[in-house]
Amino acid sequence: MLKLVGFLKRRPDLTPEAFQAHWRGPHAELGSRIPGVRRYIQNHTRLSGYRGGREPVWDGVIELWLDDEAALGEAYRTAEWEAARRDEPNFLDVSKLSAIPTDERWIVDRPAPPGCVKNISFLTRRRDLSVAQFQDYWAHKHGAIASQIPGMRRYVQCHTRPSAYEREPTPVYDGVPIAWFEDTDAMRGSGGSDAYARTRADEANFLEPGAITFVIADEHVILG
Repeated sequence: MLKLVGFLKRRPDLTPEAFQAHWRGPHAELGSRIPGVRRYIQNHTRLSGYRGGREPVWDGVIELWLDDEAALGEAYRTAEWEAARRDEPNFLDVSKLSAIPTDERWIVDRPAPPGCVKNISFLTRRRDLSVAQFQDYWAHKHGAIASQIPGMRRYVQCHTRPSAYEREPTPVYDGVPIAWFEDTDAMRGSGGSDAYARTRADEANFLEPGAITFVIADEHVILG
């Protein structure tokens, strides 16, 4: 199963609330009609991320599941995909729109109650590492360390597919980890743990220094 992860910035003249309303409303309706899409999830950056004039790296992250790359190619050619694409300028800064095809690696898969918050991070591998070296370390070494963070209900690594590096432009990220917490208090509490400190310290072994960014988001299941 292929998972397409997309990164969205709102149109500059729109408030976060207006962006979220259009994305979850008219645009979600269009996206849910695209043939071949098995699941469709919108992750809306929490409004708290804008307090004090802050501007999050992304206003939203989209997750689309399709059978394989052939199915994705077929979806691109449908009238339904084209209708969704034509709607993008109504709420997006299309100049900043990007996406990566990924494979999921589940590290922690516990039940997550409704209303969980998601920590979605955006990773750039250390420059001296190959894609294969980065993915191996992230999956088999770092994943085991991060899995010990208290309060984390679920944790999946979305690894950029090797095929994405065979074409231009270069993928915007090498991977996207997603962690679920019951609420923001649980997420904040995990930050004071020894396991969290070990996780952060280990990042230097496979990530480009200073390159990791993240958003805290609310999940909205549109399809599946």
